[in-house]
Amino acid sequence: MTVTAIRPGHRAAAGRGALARAFLGAQDDPRWSRPAMWAVLVVAFVLYAWALSGNANEYYAAAILSGTKSWKAFFFGAIDAGSFITVDKPPLALWVMGLSARIFGYGTWSMLLPQALAGVAAIGLVHSAVRRAFASQAGAAGRVAALVAAVVMTLTPITVAINRDNNPDTVLVLLLVLSAWFCLEALRTGRMRSLLLAAFFVGLGFNAKMLQAYLVVPALALAYLVCAGVPWLKRVGHLLAAGVVLVVSSAWWMVITDLWPKDSRPYIGGSTDNTVWDLVIGYNGLGRVFGQGRGNGGGGGGGGGFGGESGAGRLFNDVLAGQISWLLPLCVVALALAILLRVRRLNGGGPSGAAWLVWGGWLAVHYVVFSFSSGTFHPYYTTAMAPAVAALAGMGVVVMWEAYRRSRAWAWVLPVAVALTGGWSFVVLRRTPDWLPWLAWVVLGATLVAVVALVLARLRARVTVRIAAVALVAAVVAGLAGPAAYAVTPLQSQVNGSNPTAGPSSGRMGFGGGPGGTQGRMPGGGEFPGGGQNGQTGQSGTAERGGGRSGFGGRGGPGGGVSDAMAKYLVANQGSATWLVAVSSAQQASGLILSTGKPVIAMGGFTGSDPAMTVDRLQSLISSGQLRYVLSGSGGGPGGRGNSEVTTWVQQNCTAVDGQEGLYDCAG
Repeated sequence: MTVTAIRPGHRAAAGRGALARAFLGAQDDPRWSRPAMWAVLVVAFVLYAWALSGNANEYYAAAILSGTKSWKAFFFGAIDAGSFITVDKPPLALWVMGLSARIFGYGTWSMLLPQALAGVAAIGLVHSAVRRAFASQAGAAGRVAALVAAVVMTLTPITVAINRDNNPDTVLVLLLVLSAWFCLEALRTGRMRSLLLAAFFVGLGFNAKMLQAYLVVPALALAYLVCAGVPWLKRVGHLLAAGVVLVVSSAWWMVITDLWPKDSRPYIGGSTDNTVWDLVIGYNGLGRVFGQGRGNGGGGGGGGGFGGESGAGRLFNDVLAGQISWLLPLCVVALALAILLRVRRLNGGGPSGAAWLVWGGWLAVHYVVFSFSSGTFHPYYTTAMAPAVAALAGMGVVVMWEAYRRSRAWAWVLPVAVALTGGWSFVVLRRTPDWLPWLAWVVLGATLVAVVALVLARLRARVTVRIAAVALVAAVVAGLAGPAAYAVTPLQSQVNGSNPTAGPSSGRMGFGGGPGGTQGRMPGGGEFPGGGQNGQTGQSGTAERGGGRSGFGGRGGPGGGVSDAMAKYLVANQGSATWLVAVSSAQQASGLILSTGKPVIAMGGFTGSDPAMTVDRLQSLISSGQLRYVLSGSGGGPGGRGNSEVTTWVQQNCTAVDGQEGLYDCAG
């Protein structure tokens, strides 16, 4: 594969200052280009930041709150300010939100605004990368492609949902887009420094969500190996240097944490032996792909409780289709056309071969891993595919339009792509016939109009402005009406923080609800969980066992809640103890942390399965006065499912508290 050289091409901007260039572009840019980009970014910010009150996964929200109270909890990503156990992910994404909360005060907006801004920044970077990928910086082709890519990414339903939440995927996507941008810059400019920065940002992504960040590495490495404008030995040397940067930027937190004395740091949540390494290769690594080990609430075996059964059609099933699949047919056609044109050396001034390799490889690897992984799989993981889908859609639309205009031999590709995309959109919309029942038929009608207009224009051997306008409008409706309708649904209600999705419910869900974004939400309200509207402890709403009180839209894990009466009793009788109470799982702990602002021990971690608590550890905490109360009888007993020794010790050596079911006083 050859690559058409791309020159930096700085155009003159005489008479236009820096501020004007920022908002209007260079002097000879199309007038619409830069204002259109800003308009898309503004729309994206509105979609991601509108009515955020009550959104968030309270598992991560509790860790962020705890990080504002303790720098130790902040560094390790502990769910409680006493630093008993960490969340089951590295803490980089929590650091971003936690720093905002420390600066502006803890609350929904201070926690989630960085997420919205990260989502907008990722769109801007995709826009820039696509624009720069075109061989000729002159003309409007690259800018049209970039604008289409930005619109597509903005309106990707699952991206809207996750960017309104506090899961780490939003930060992960931004870091991976940064890595792709710098890799393409290394290929465009020949600077090795850019390649090293690409590796650095992948490493930071590892510290947001571990091995998922590495899914982009094959695409970036292949693109550099094939397309770099240096001799082969230098390419290999550069990639080895990038590998060193990748290892260092990935492993530094893990190494520090695993070398830290275990008795003076929190237990590593999700691990079986209290090490980050075990978390990397097990729970958050091979276990996700092959279904080995424990799943975090959904178990293995196909992951059907969240994303449907594994297999080639997973991304097109009732759960995931409406989240990410709308433009996958268009991307496949675009990639096929790009390969054929390059094989026949008909590239012209289109996107560079490196761009096709980066974004096409990104999409292909994610499709394979996400489709066939047998471990726990949440729909919101697919937001990592959005940058590749957007870039391929933007580049593909321009290439197909140019082929349609200039070549009879390739003119059929665009109508076929429109037909496939609109037809698939119709199928997805008809799966929920009671939700906006007219929309599917509008999409089908627009698809037919677009295809007929495109075919008639070619039969007339001349594409008139009027026919082109009709075809363009109809094609936009066919391709984007469905995802746009899904994308606005998270604005209408709180997202399900533990499993955020967009669009109507398909009737299939796992723990925390399914598509629709509102199922499984907990009752309650309040803008500042853990602090109240005015910094006061408490939340509006009620919660009995099985409910919740934090006001956030998602739970930390399976299991019951804790009643308001018990929470008030615990706060009133905590005394000088470090922890308010020890409970079985993070679901109970996170709700209590957010509603009281007090440290709570989650003995079994996210699911209640972590072997973090032993009888000896429990006795030590009680004898030292750091812990007084233990809540037993929910989530399989204290200390993790099946930890009968801890449960038995508590029941034999502590006193049951009258009127508080399952609560034991171990103060002696």
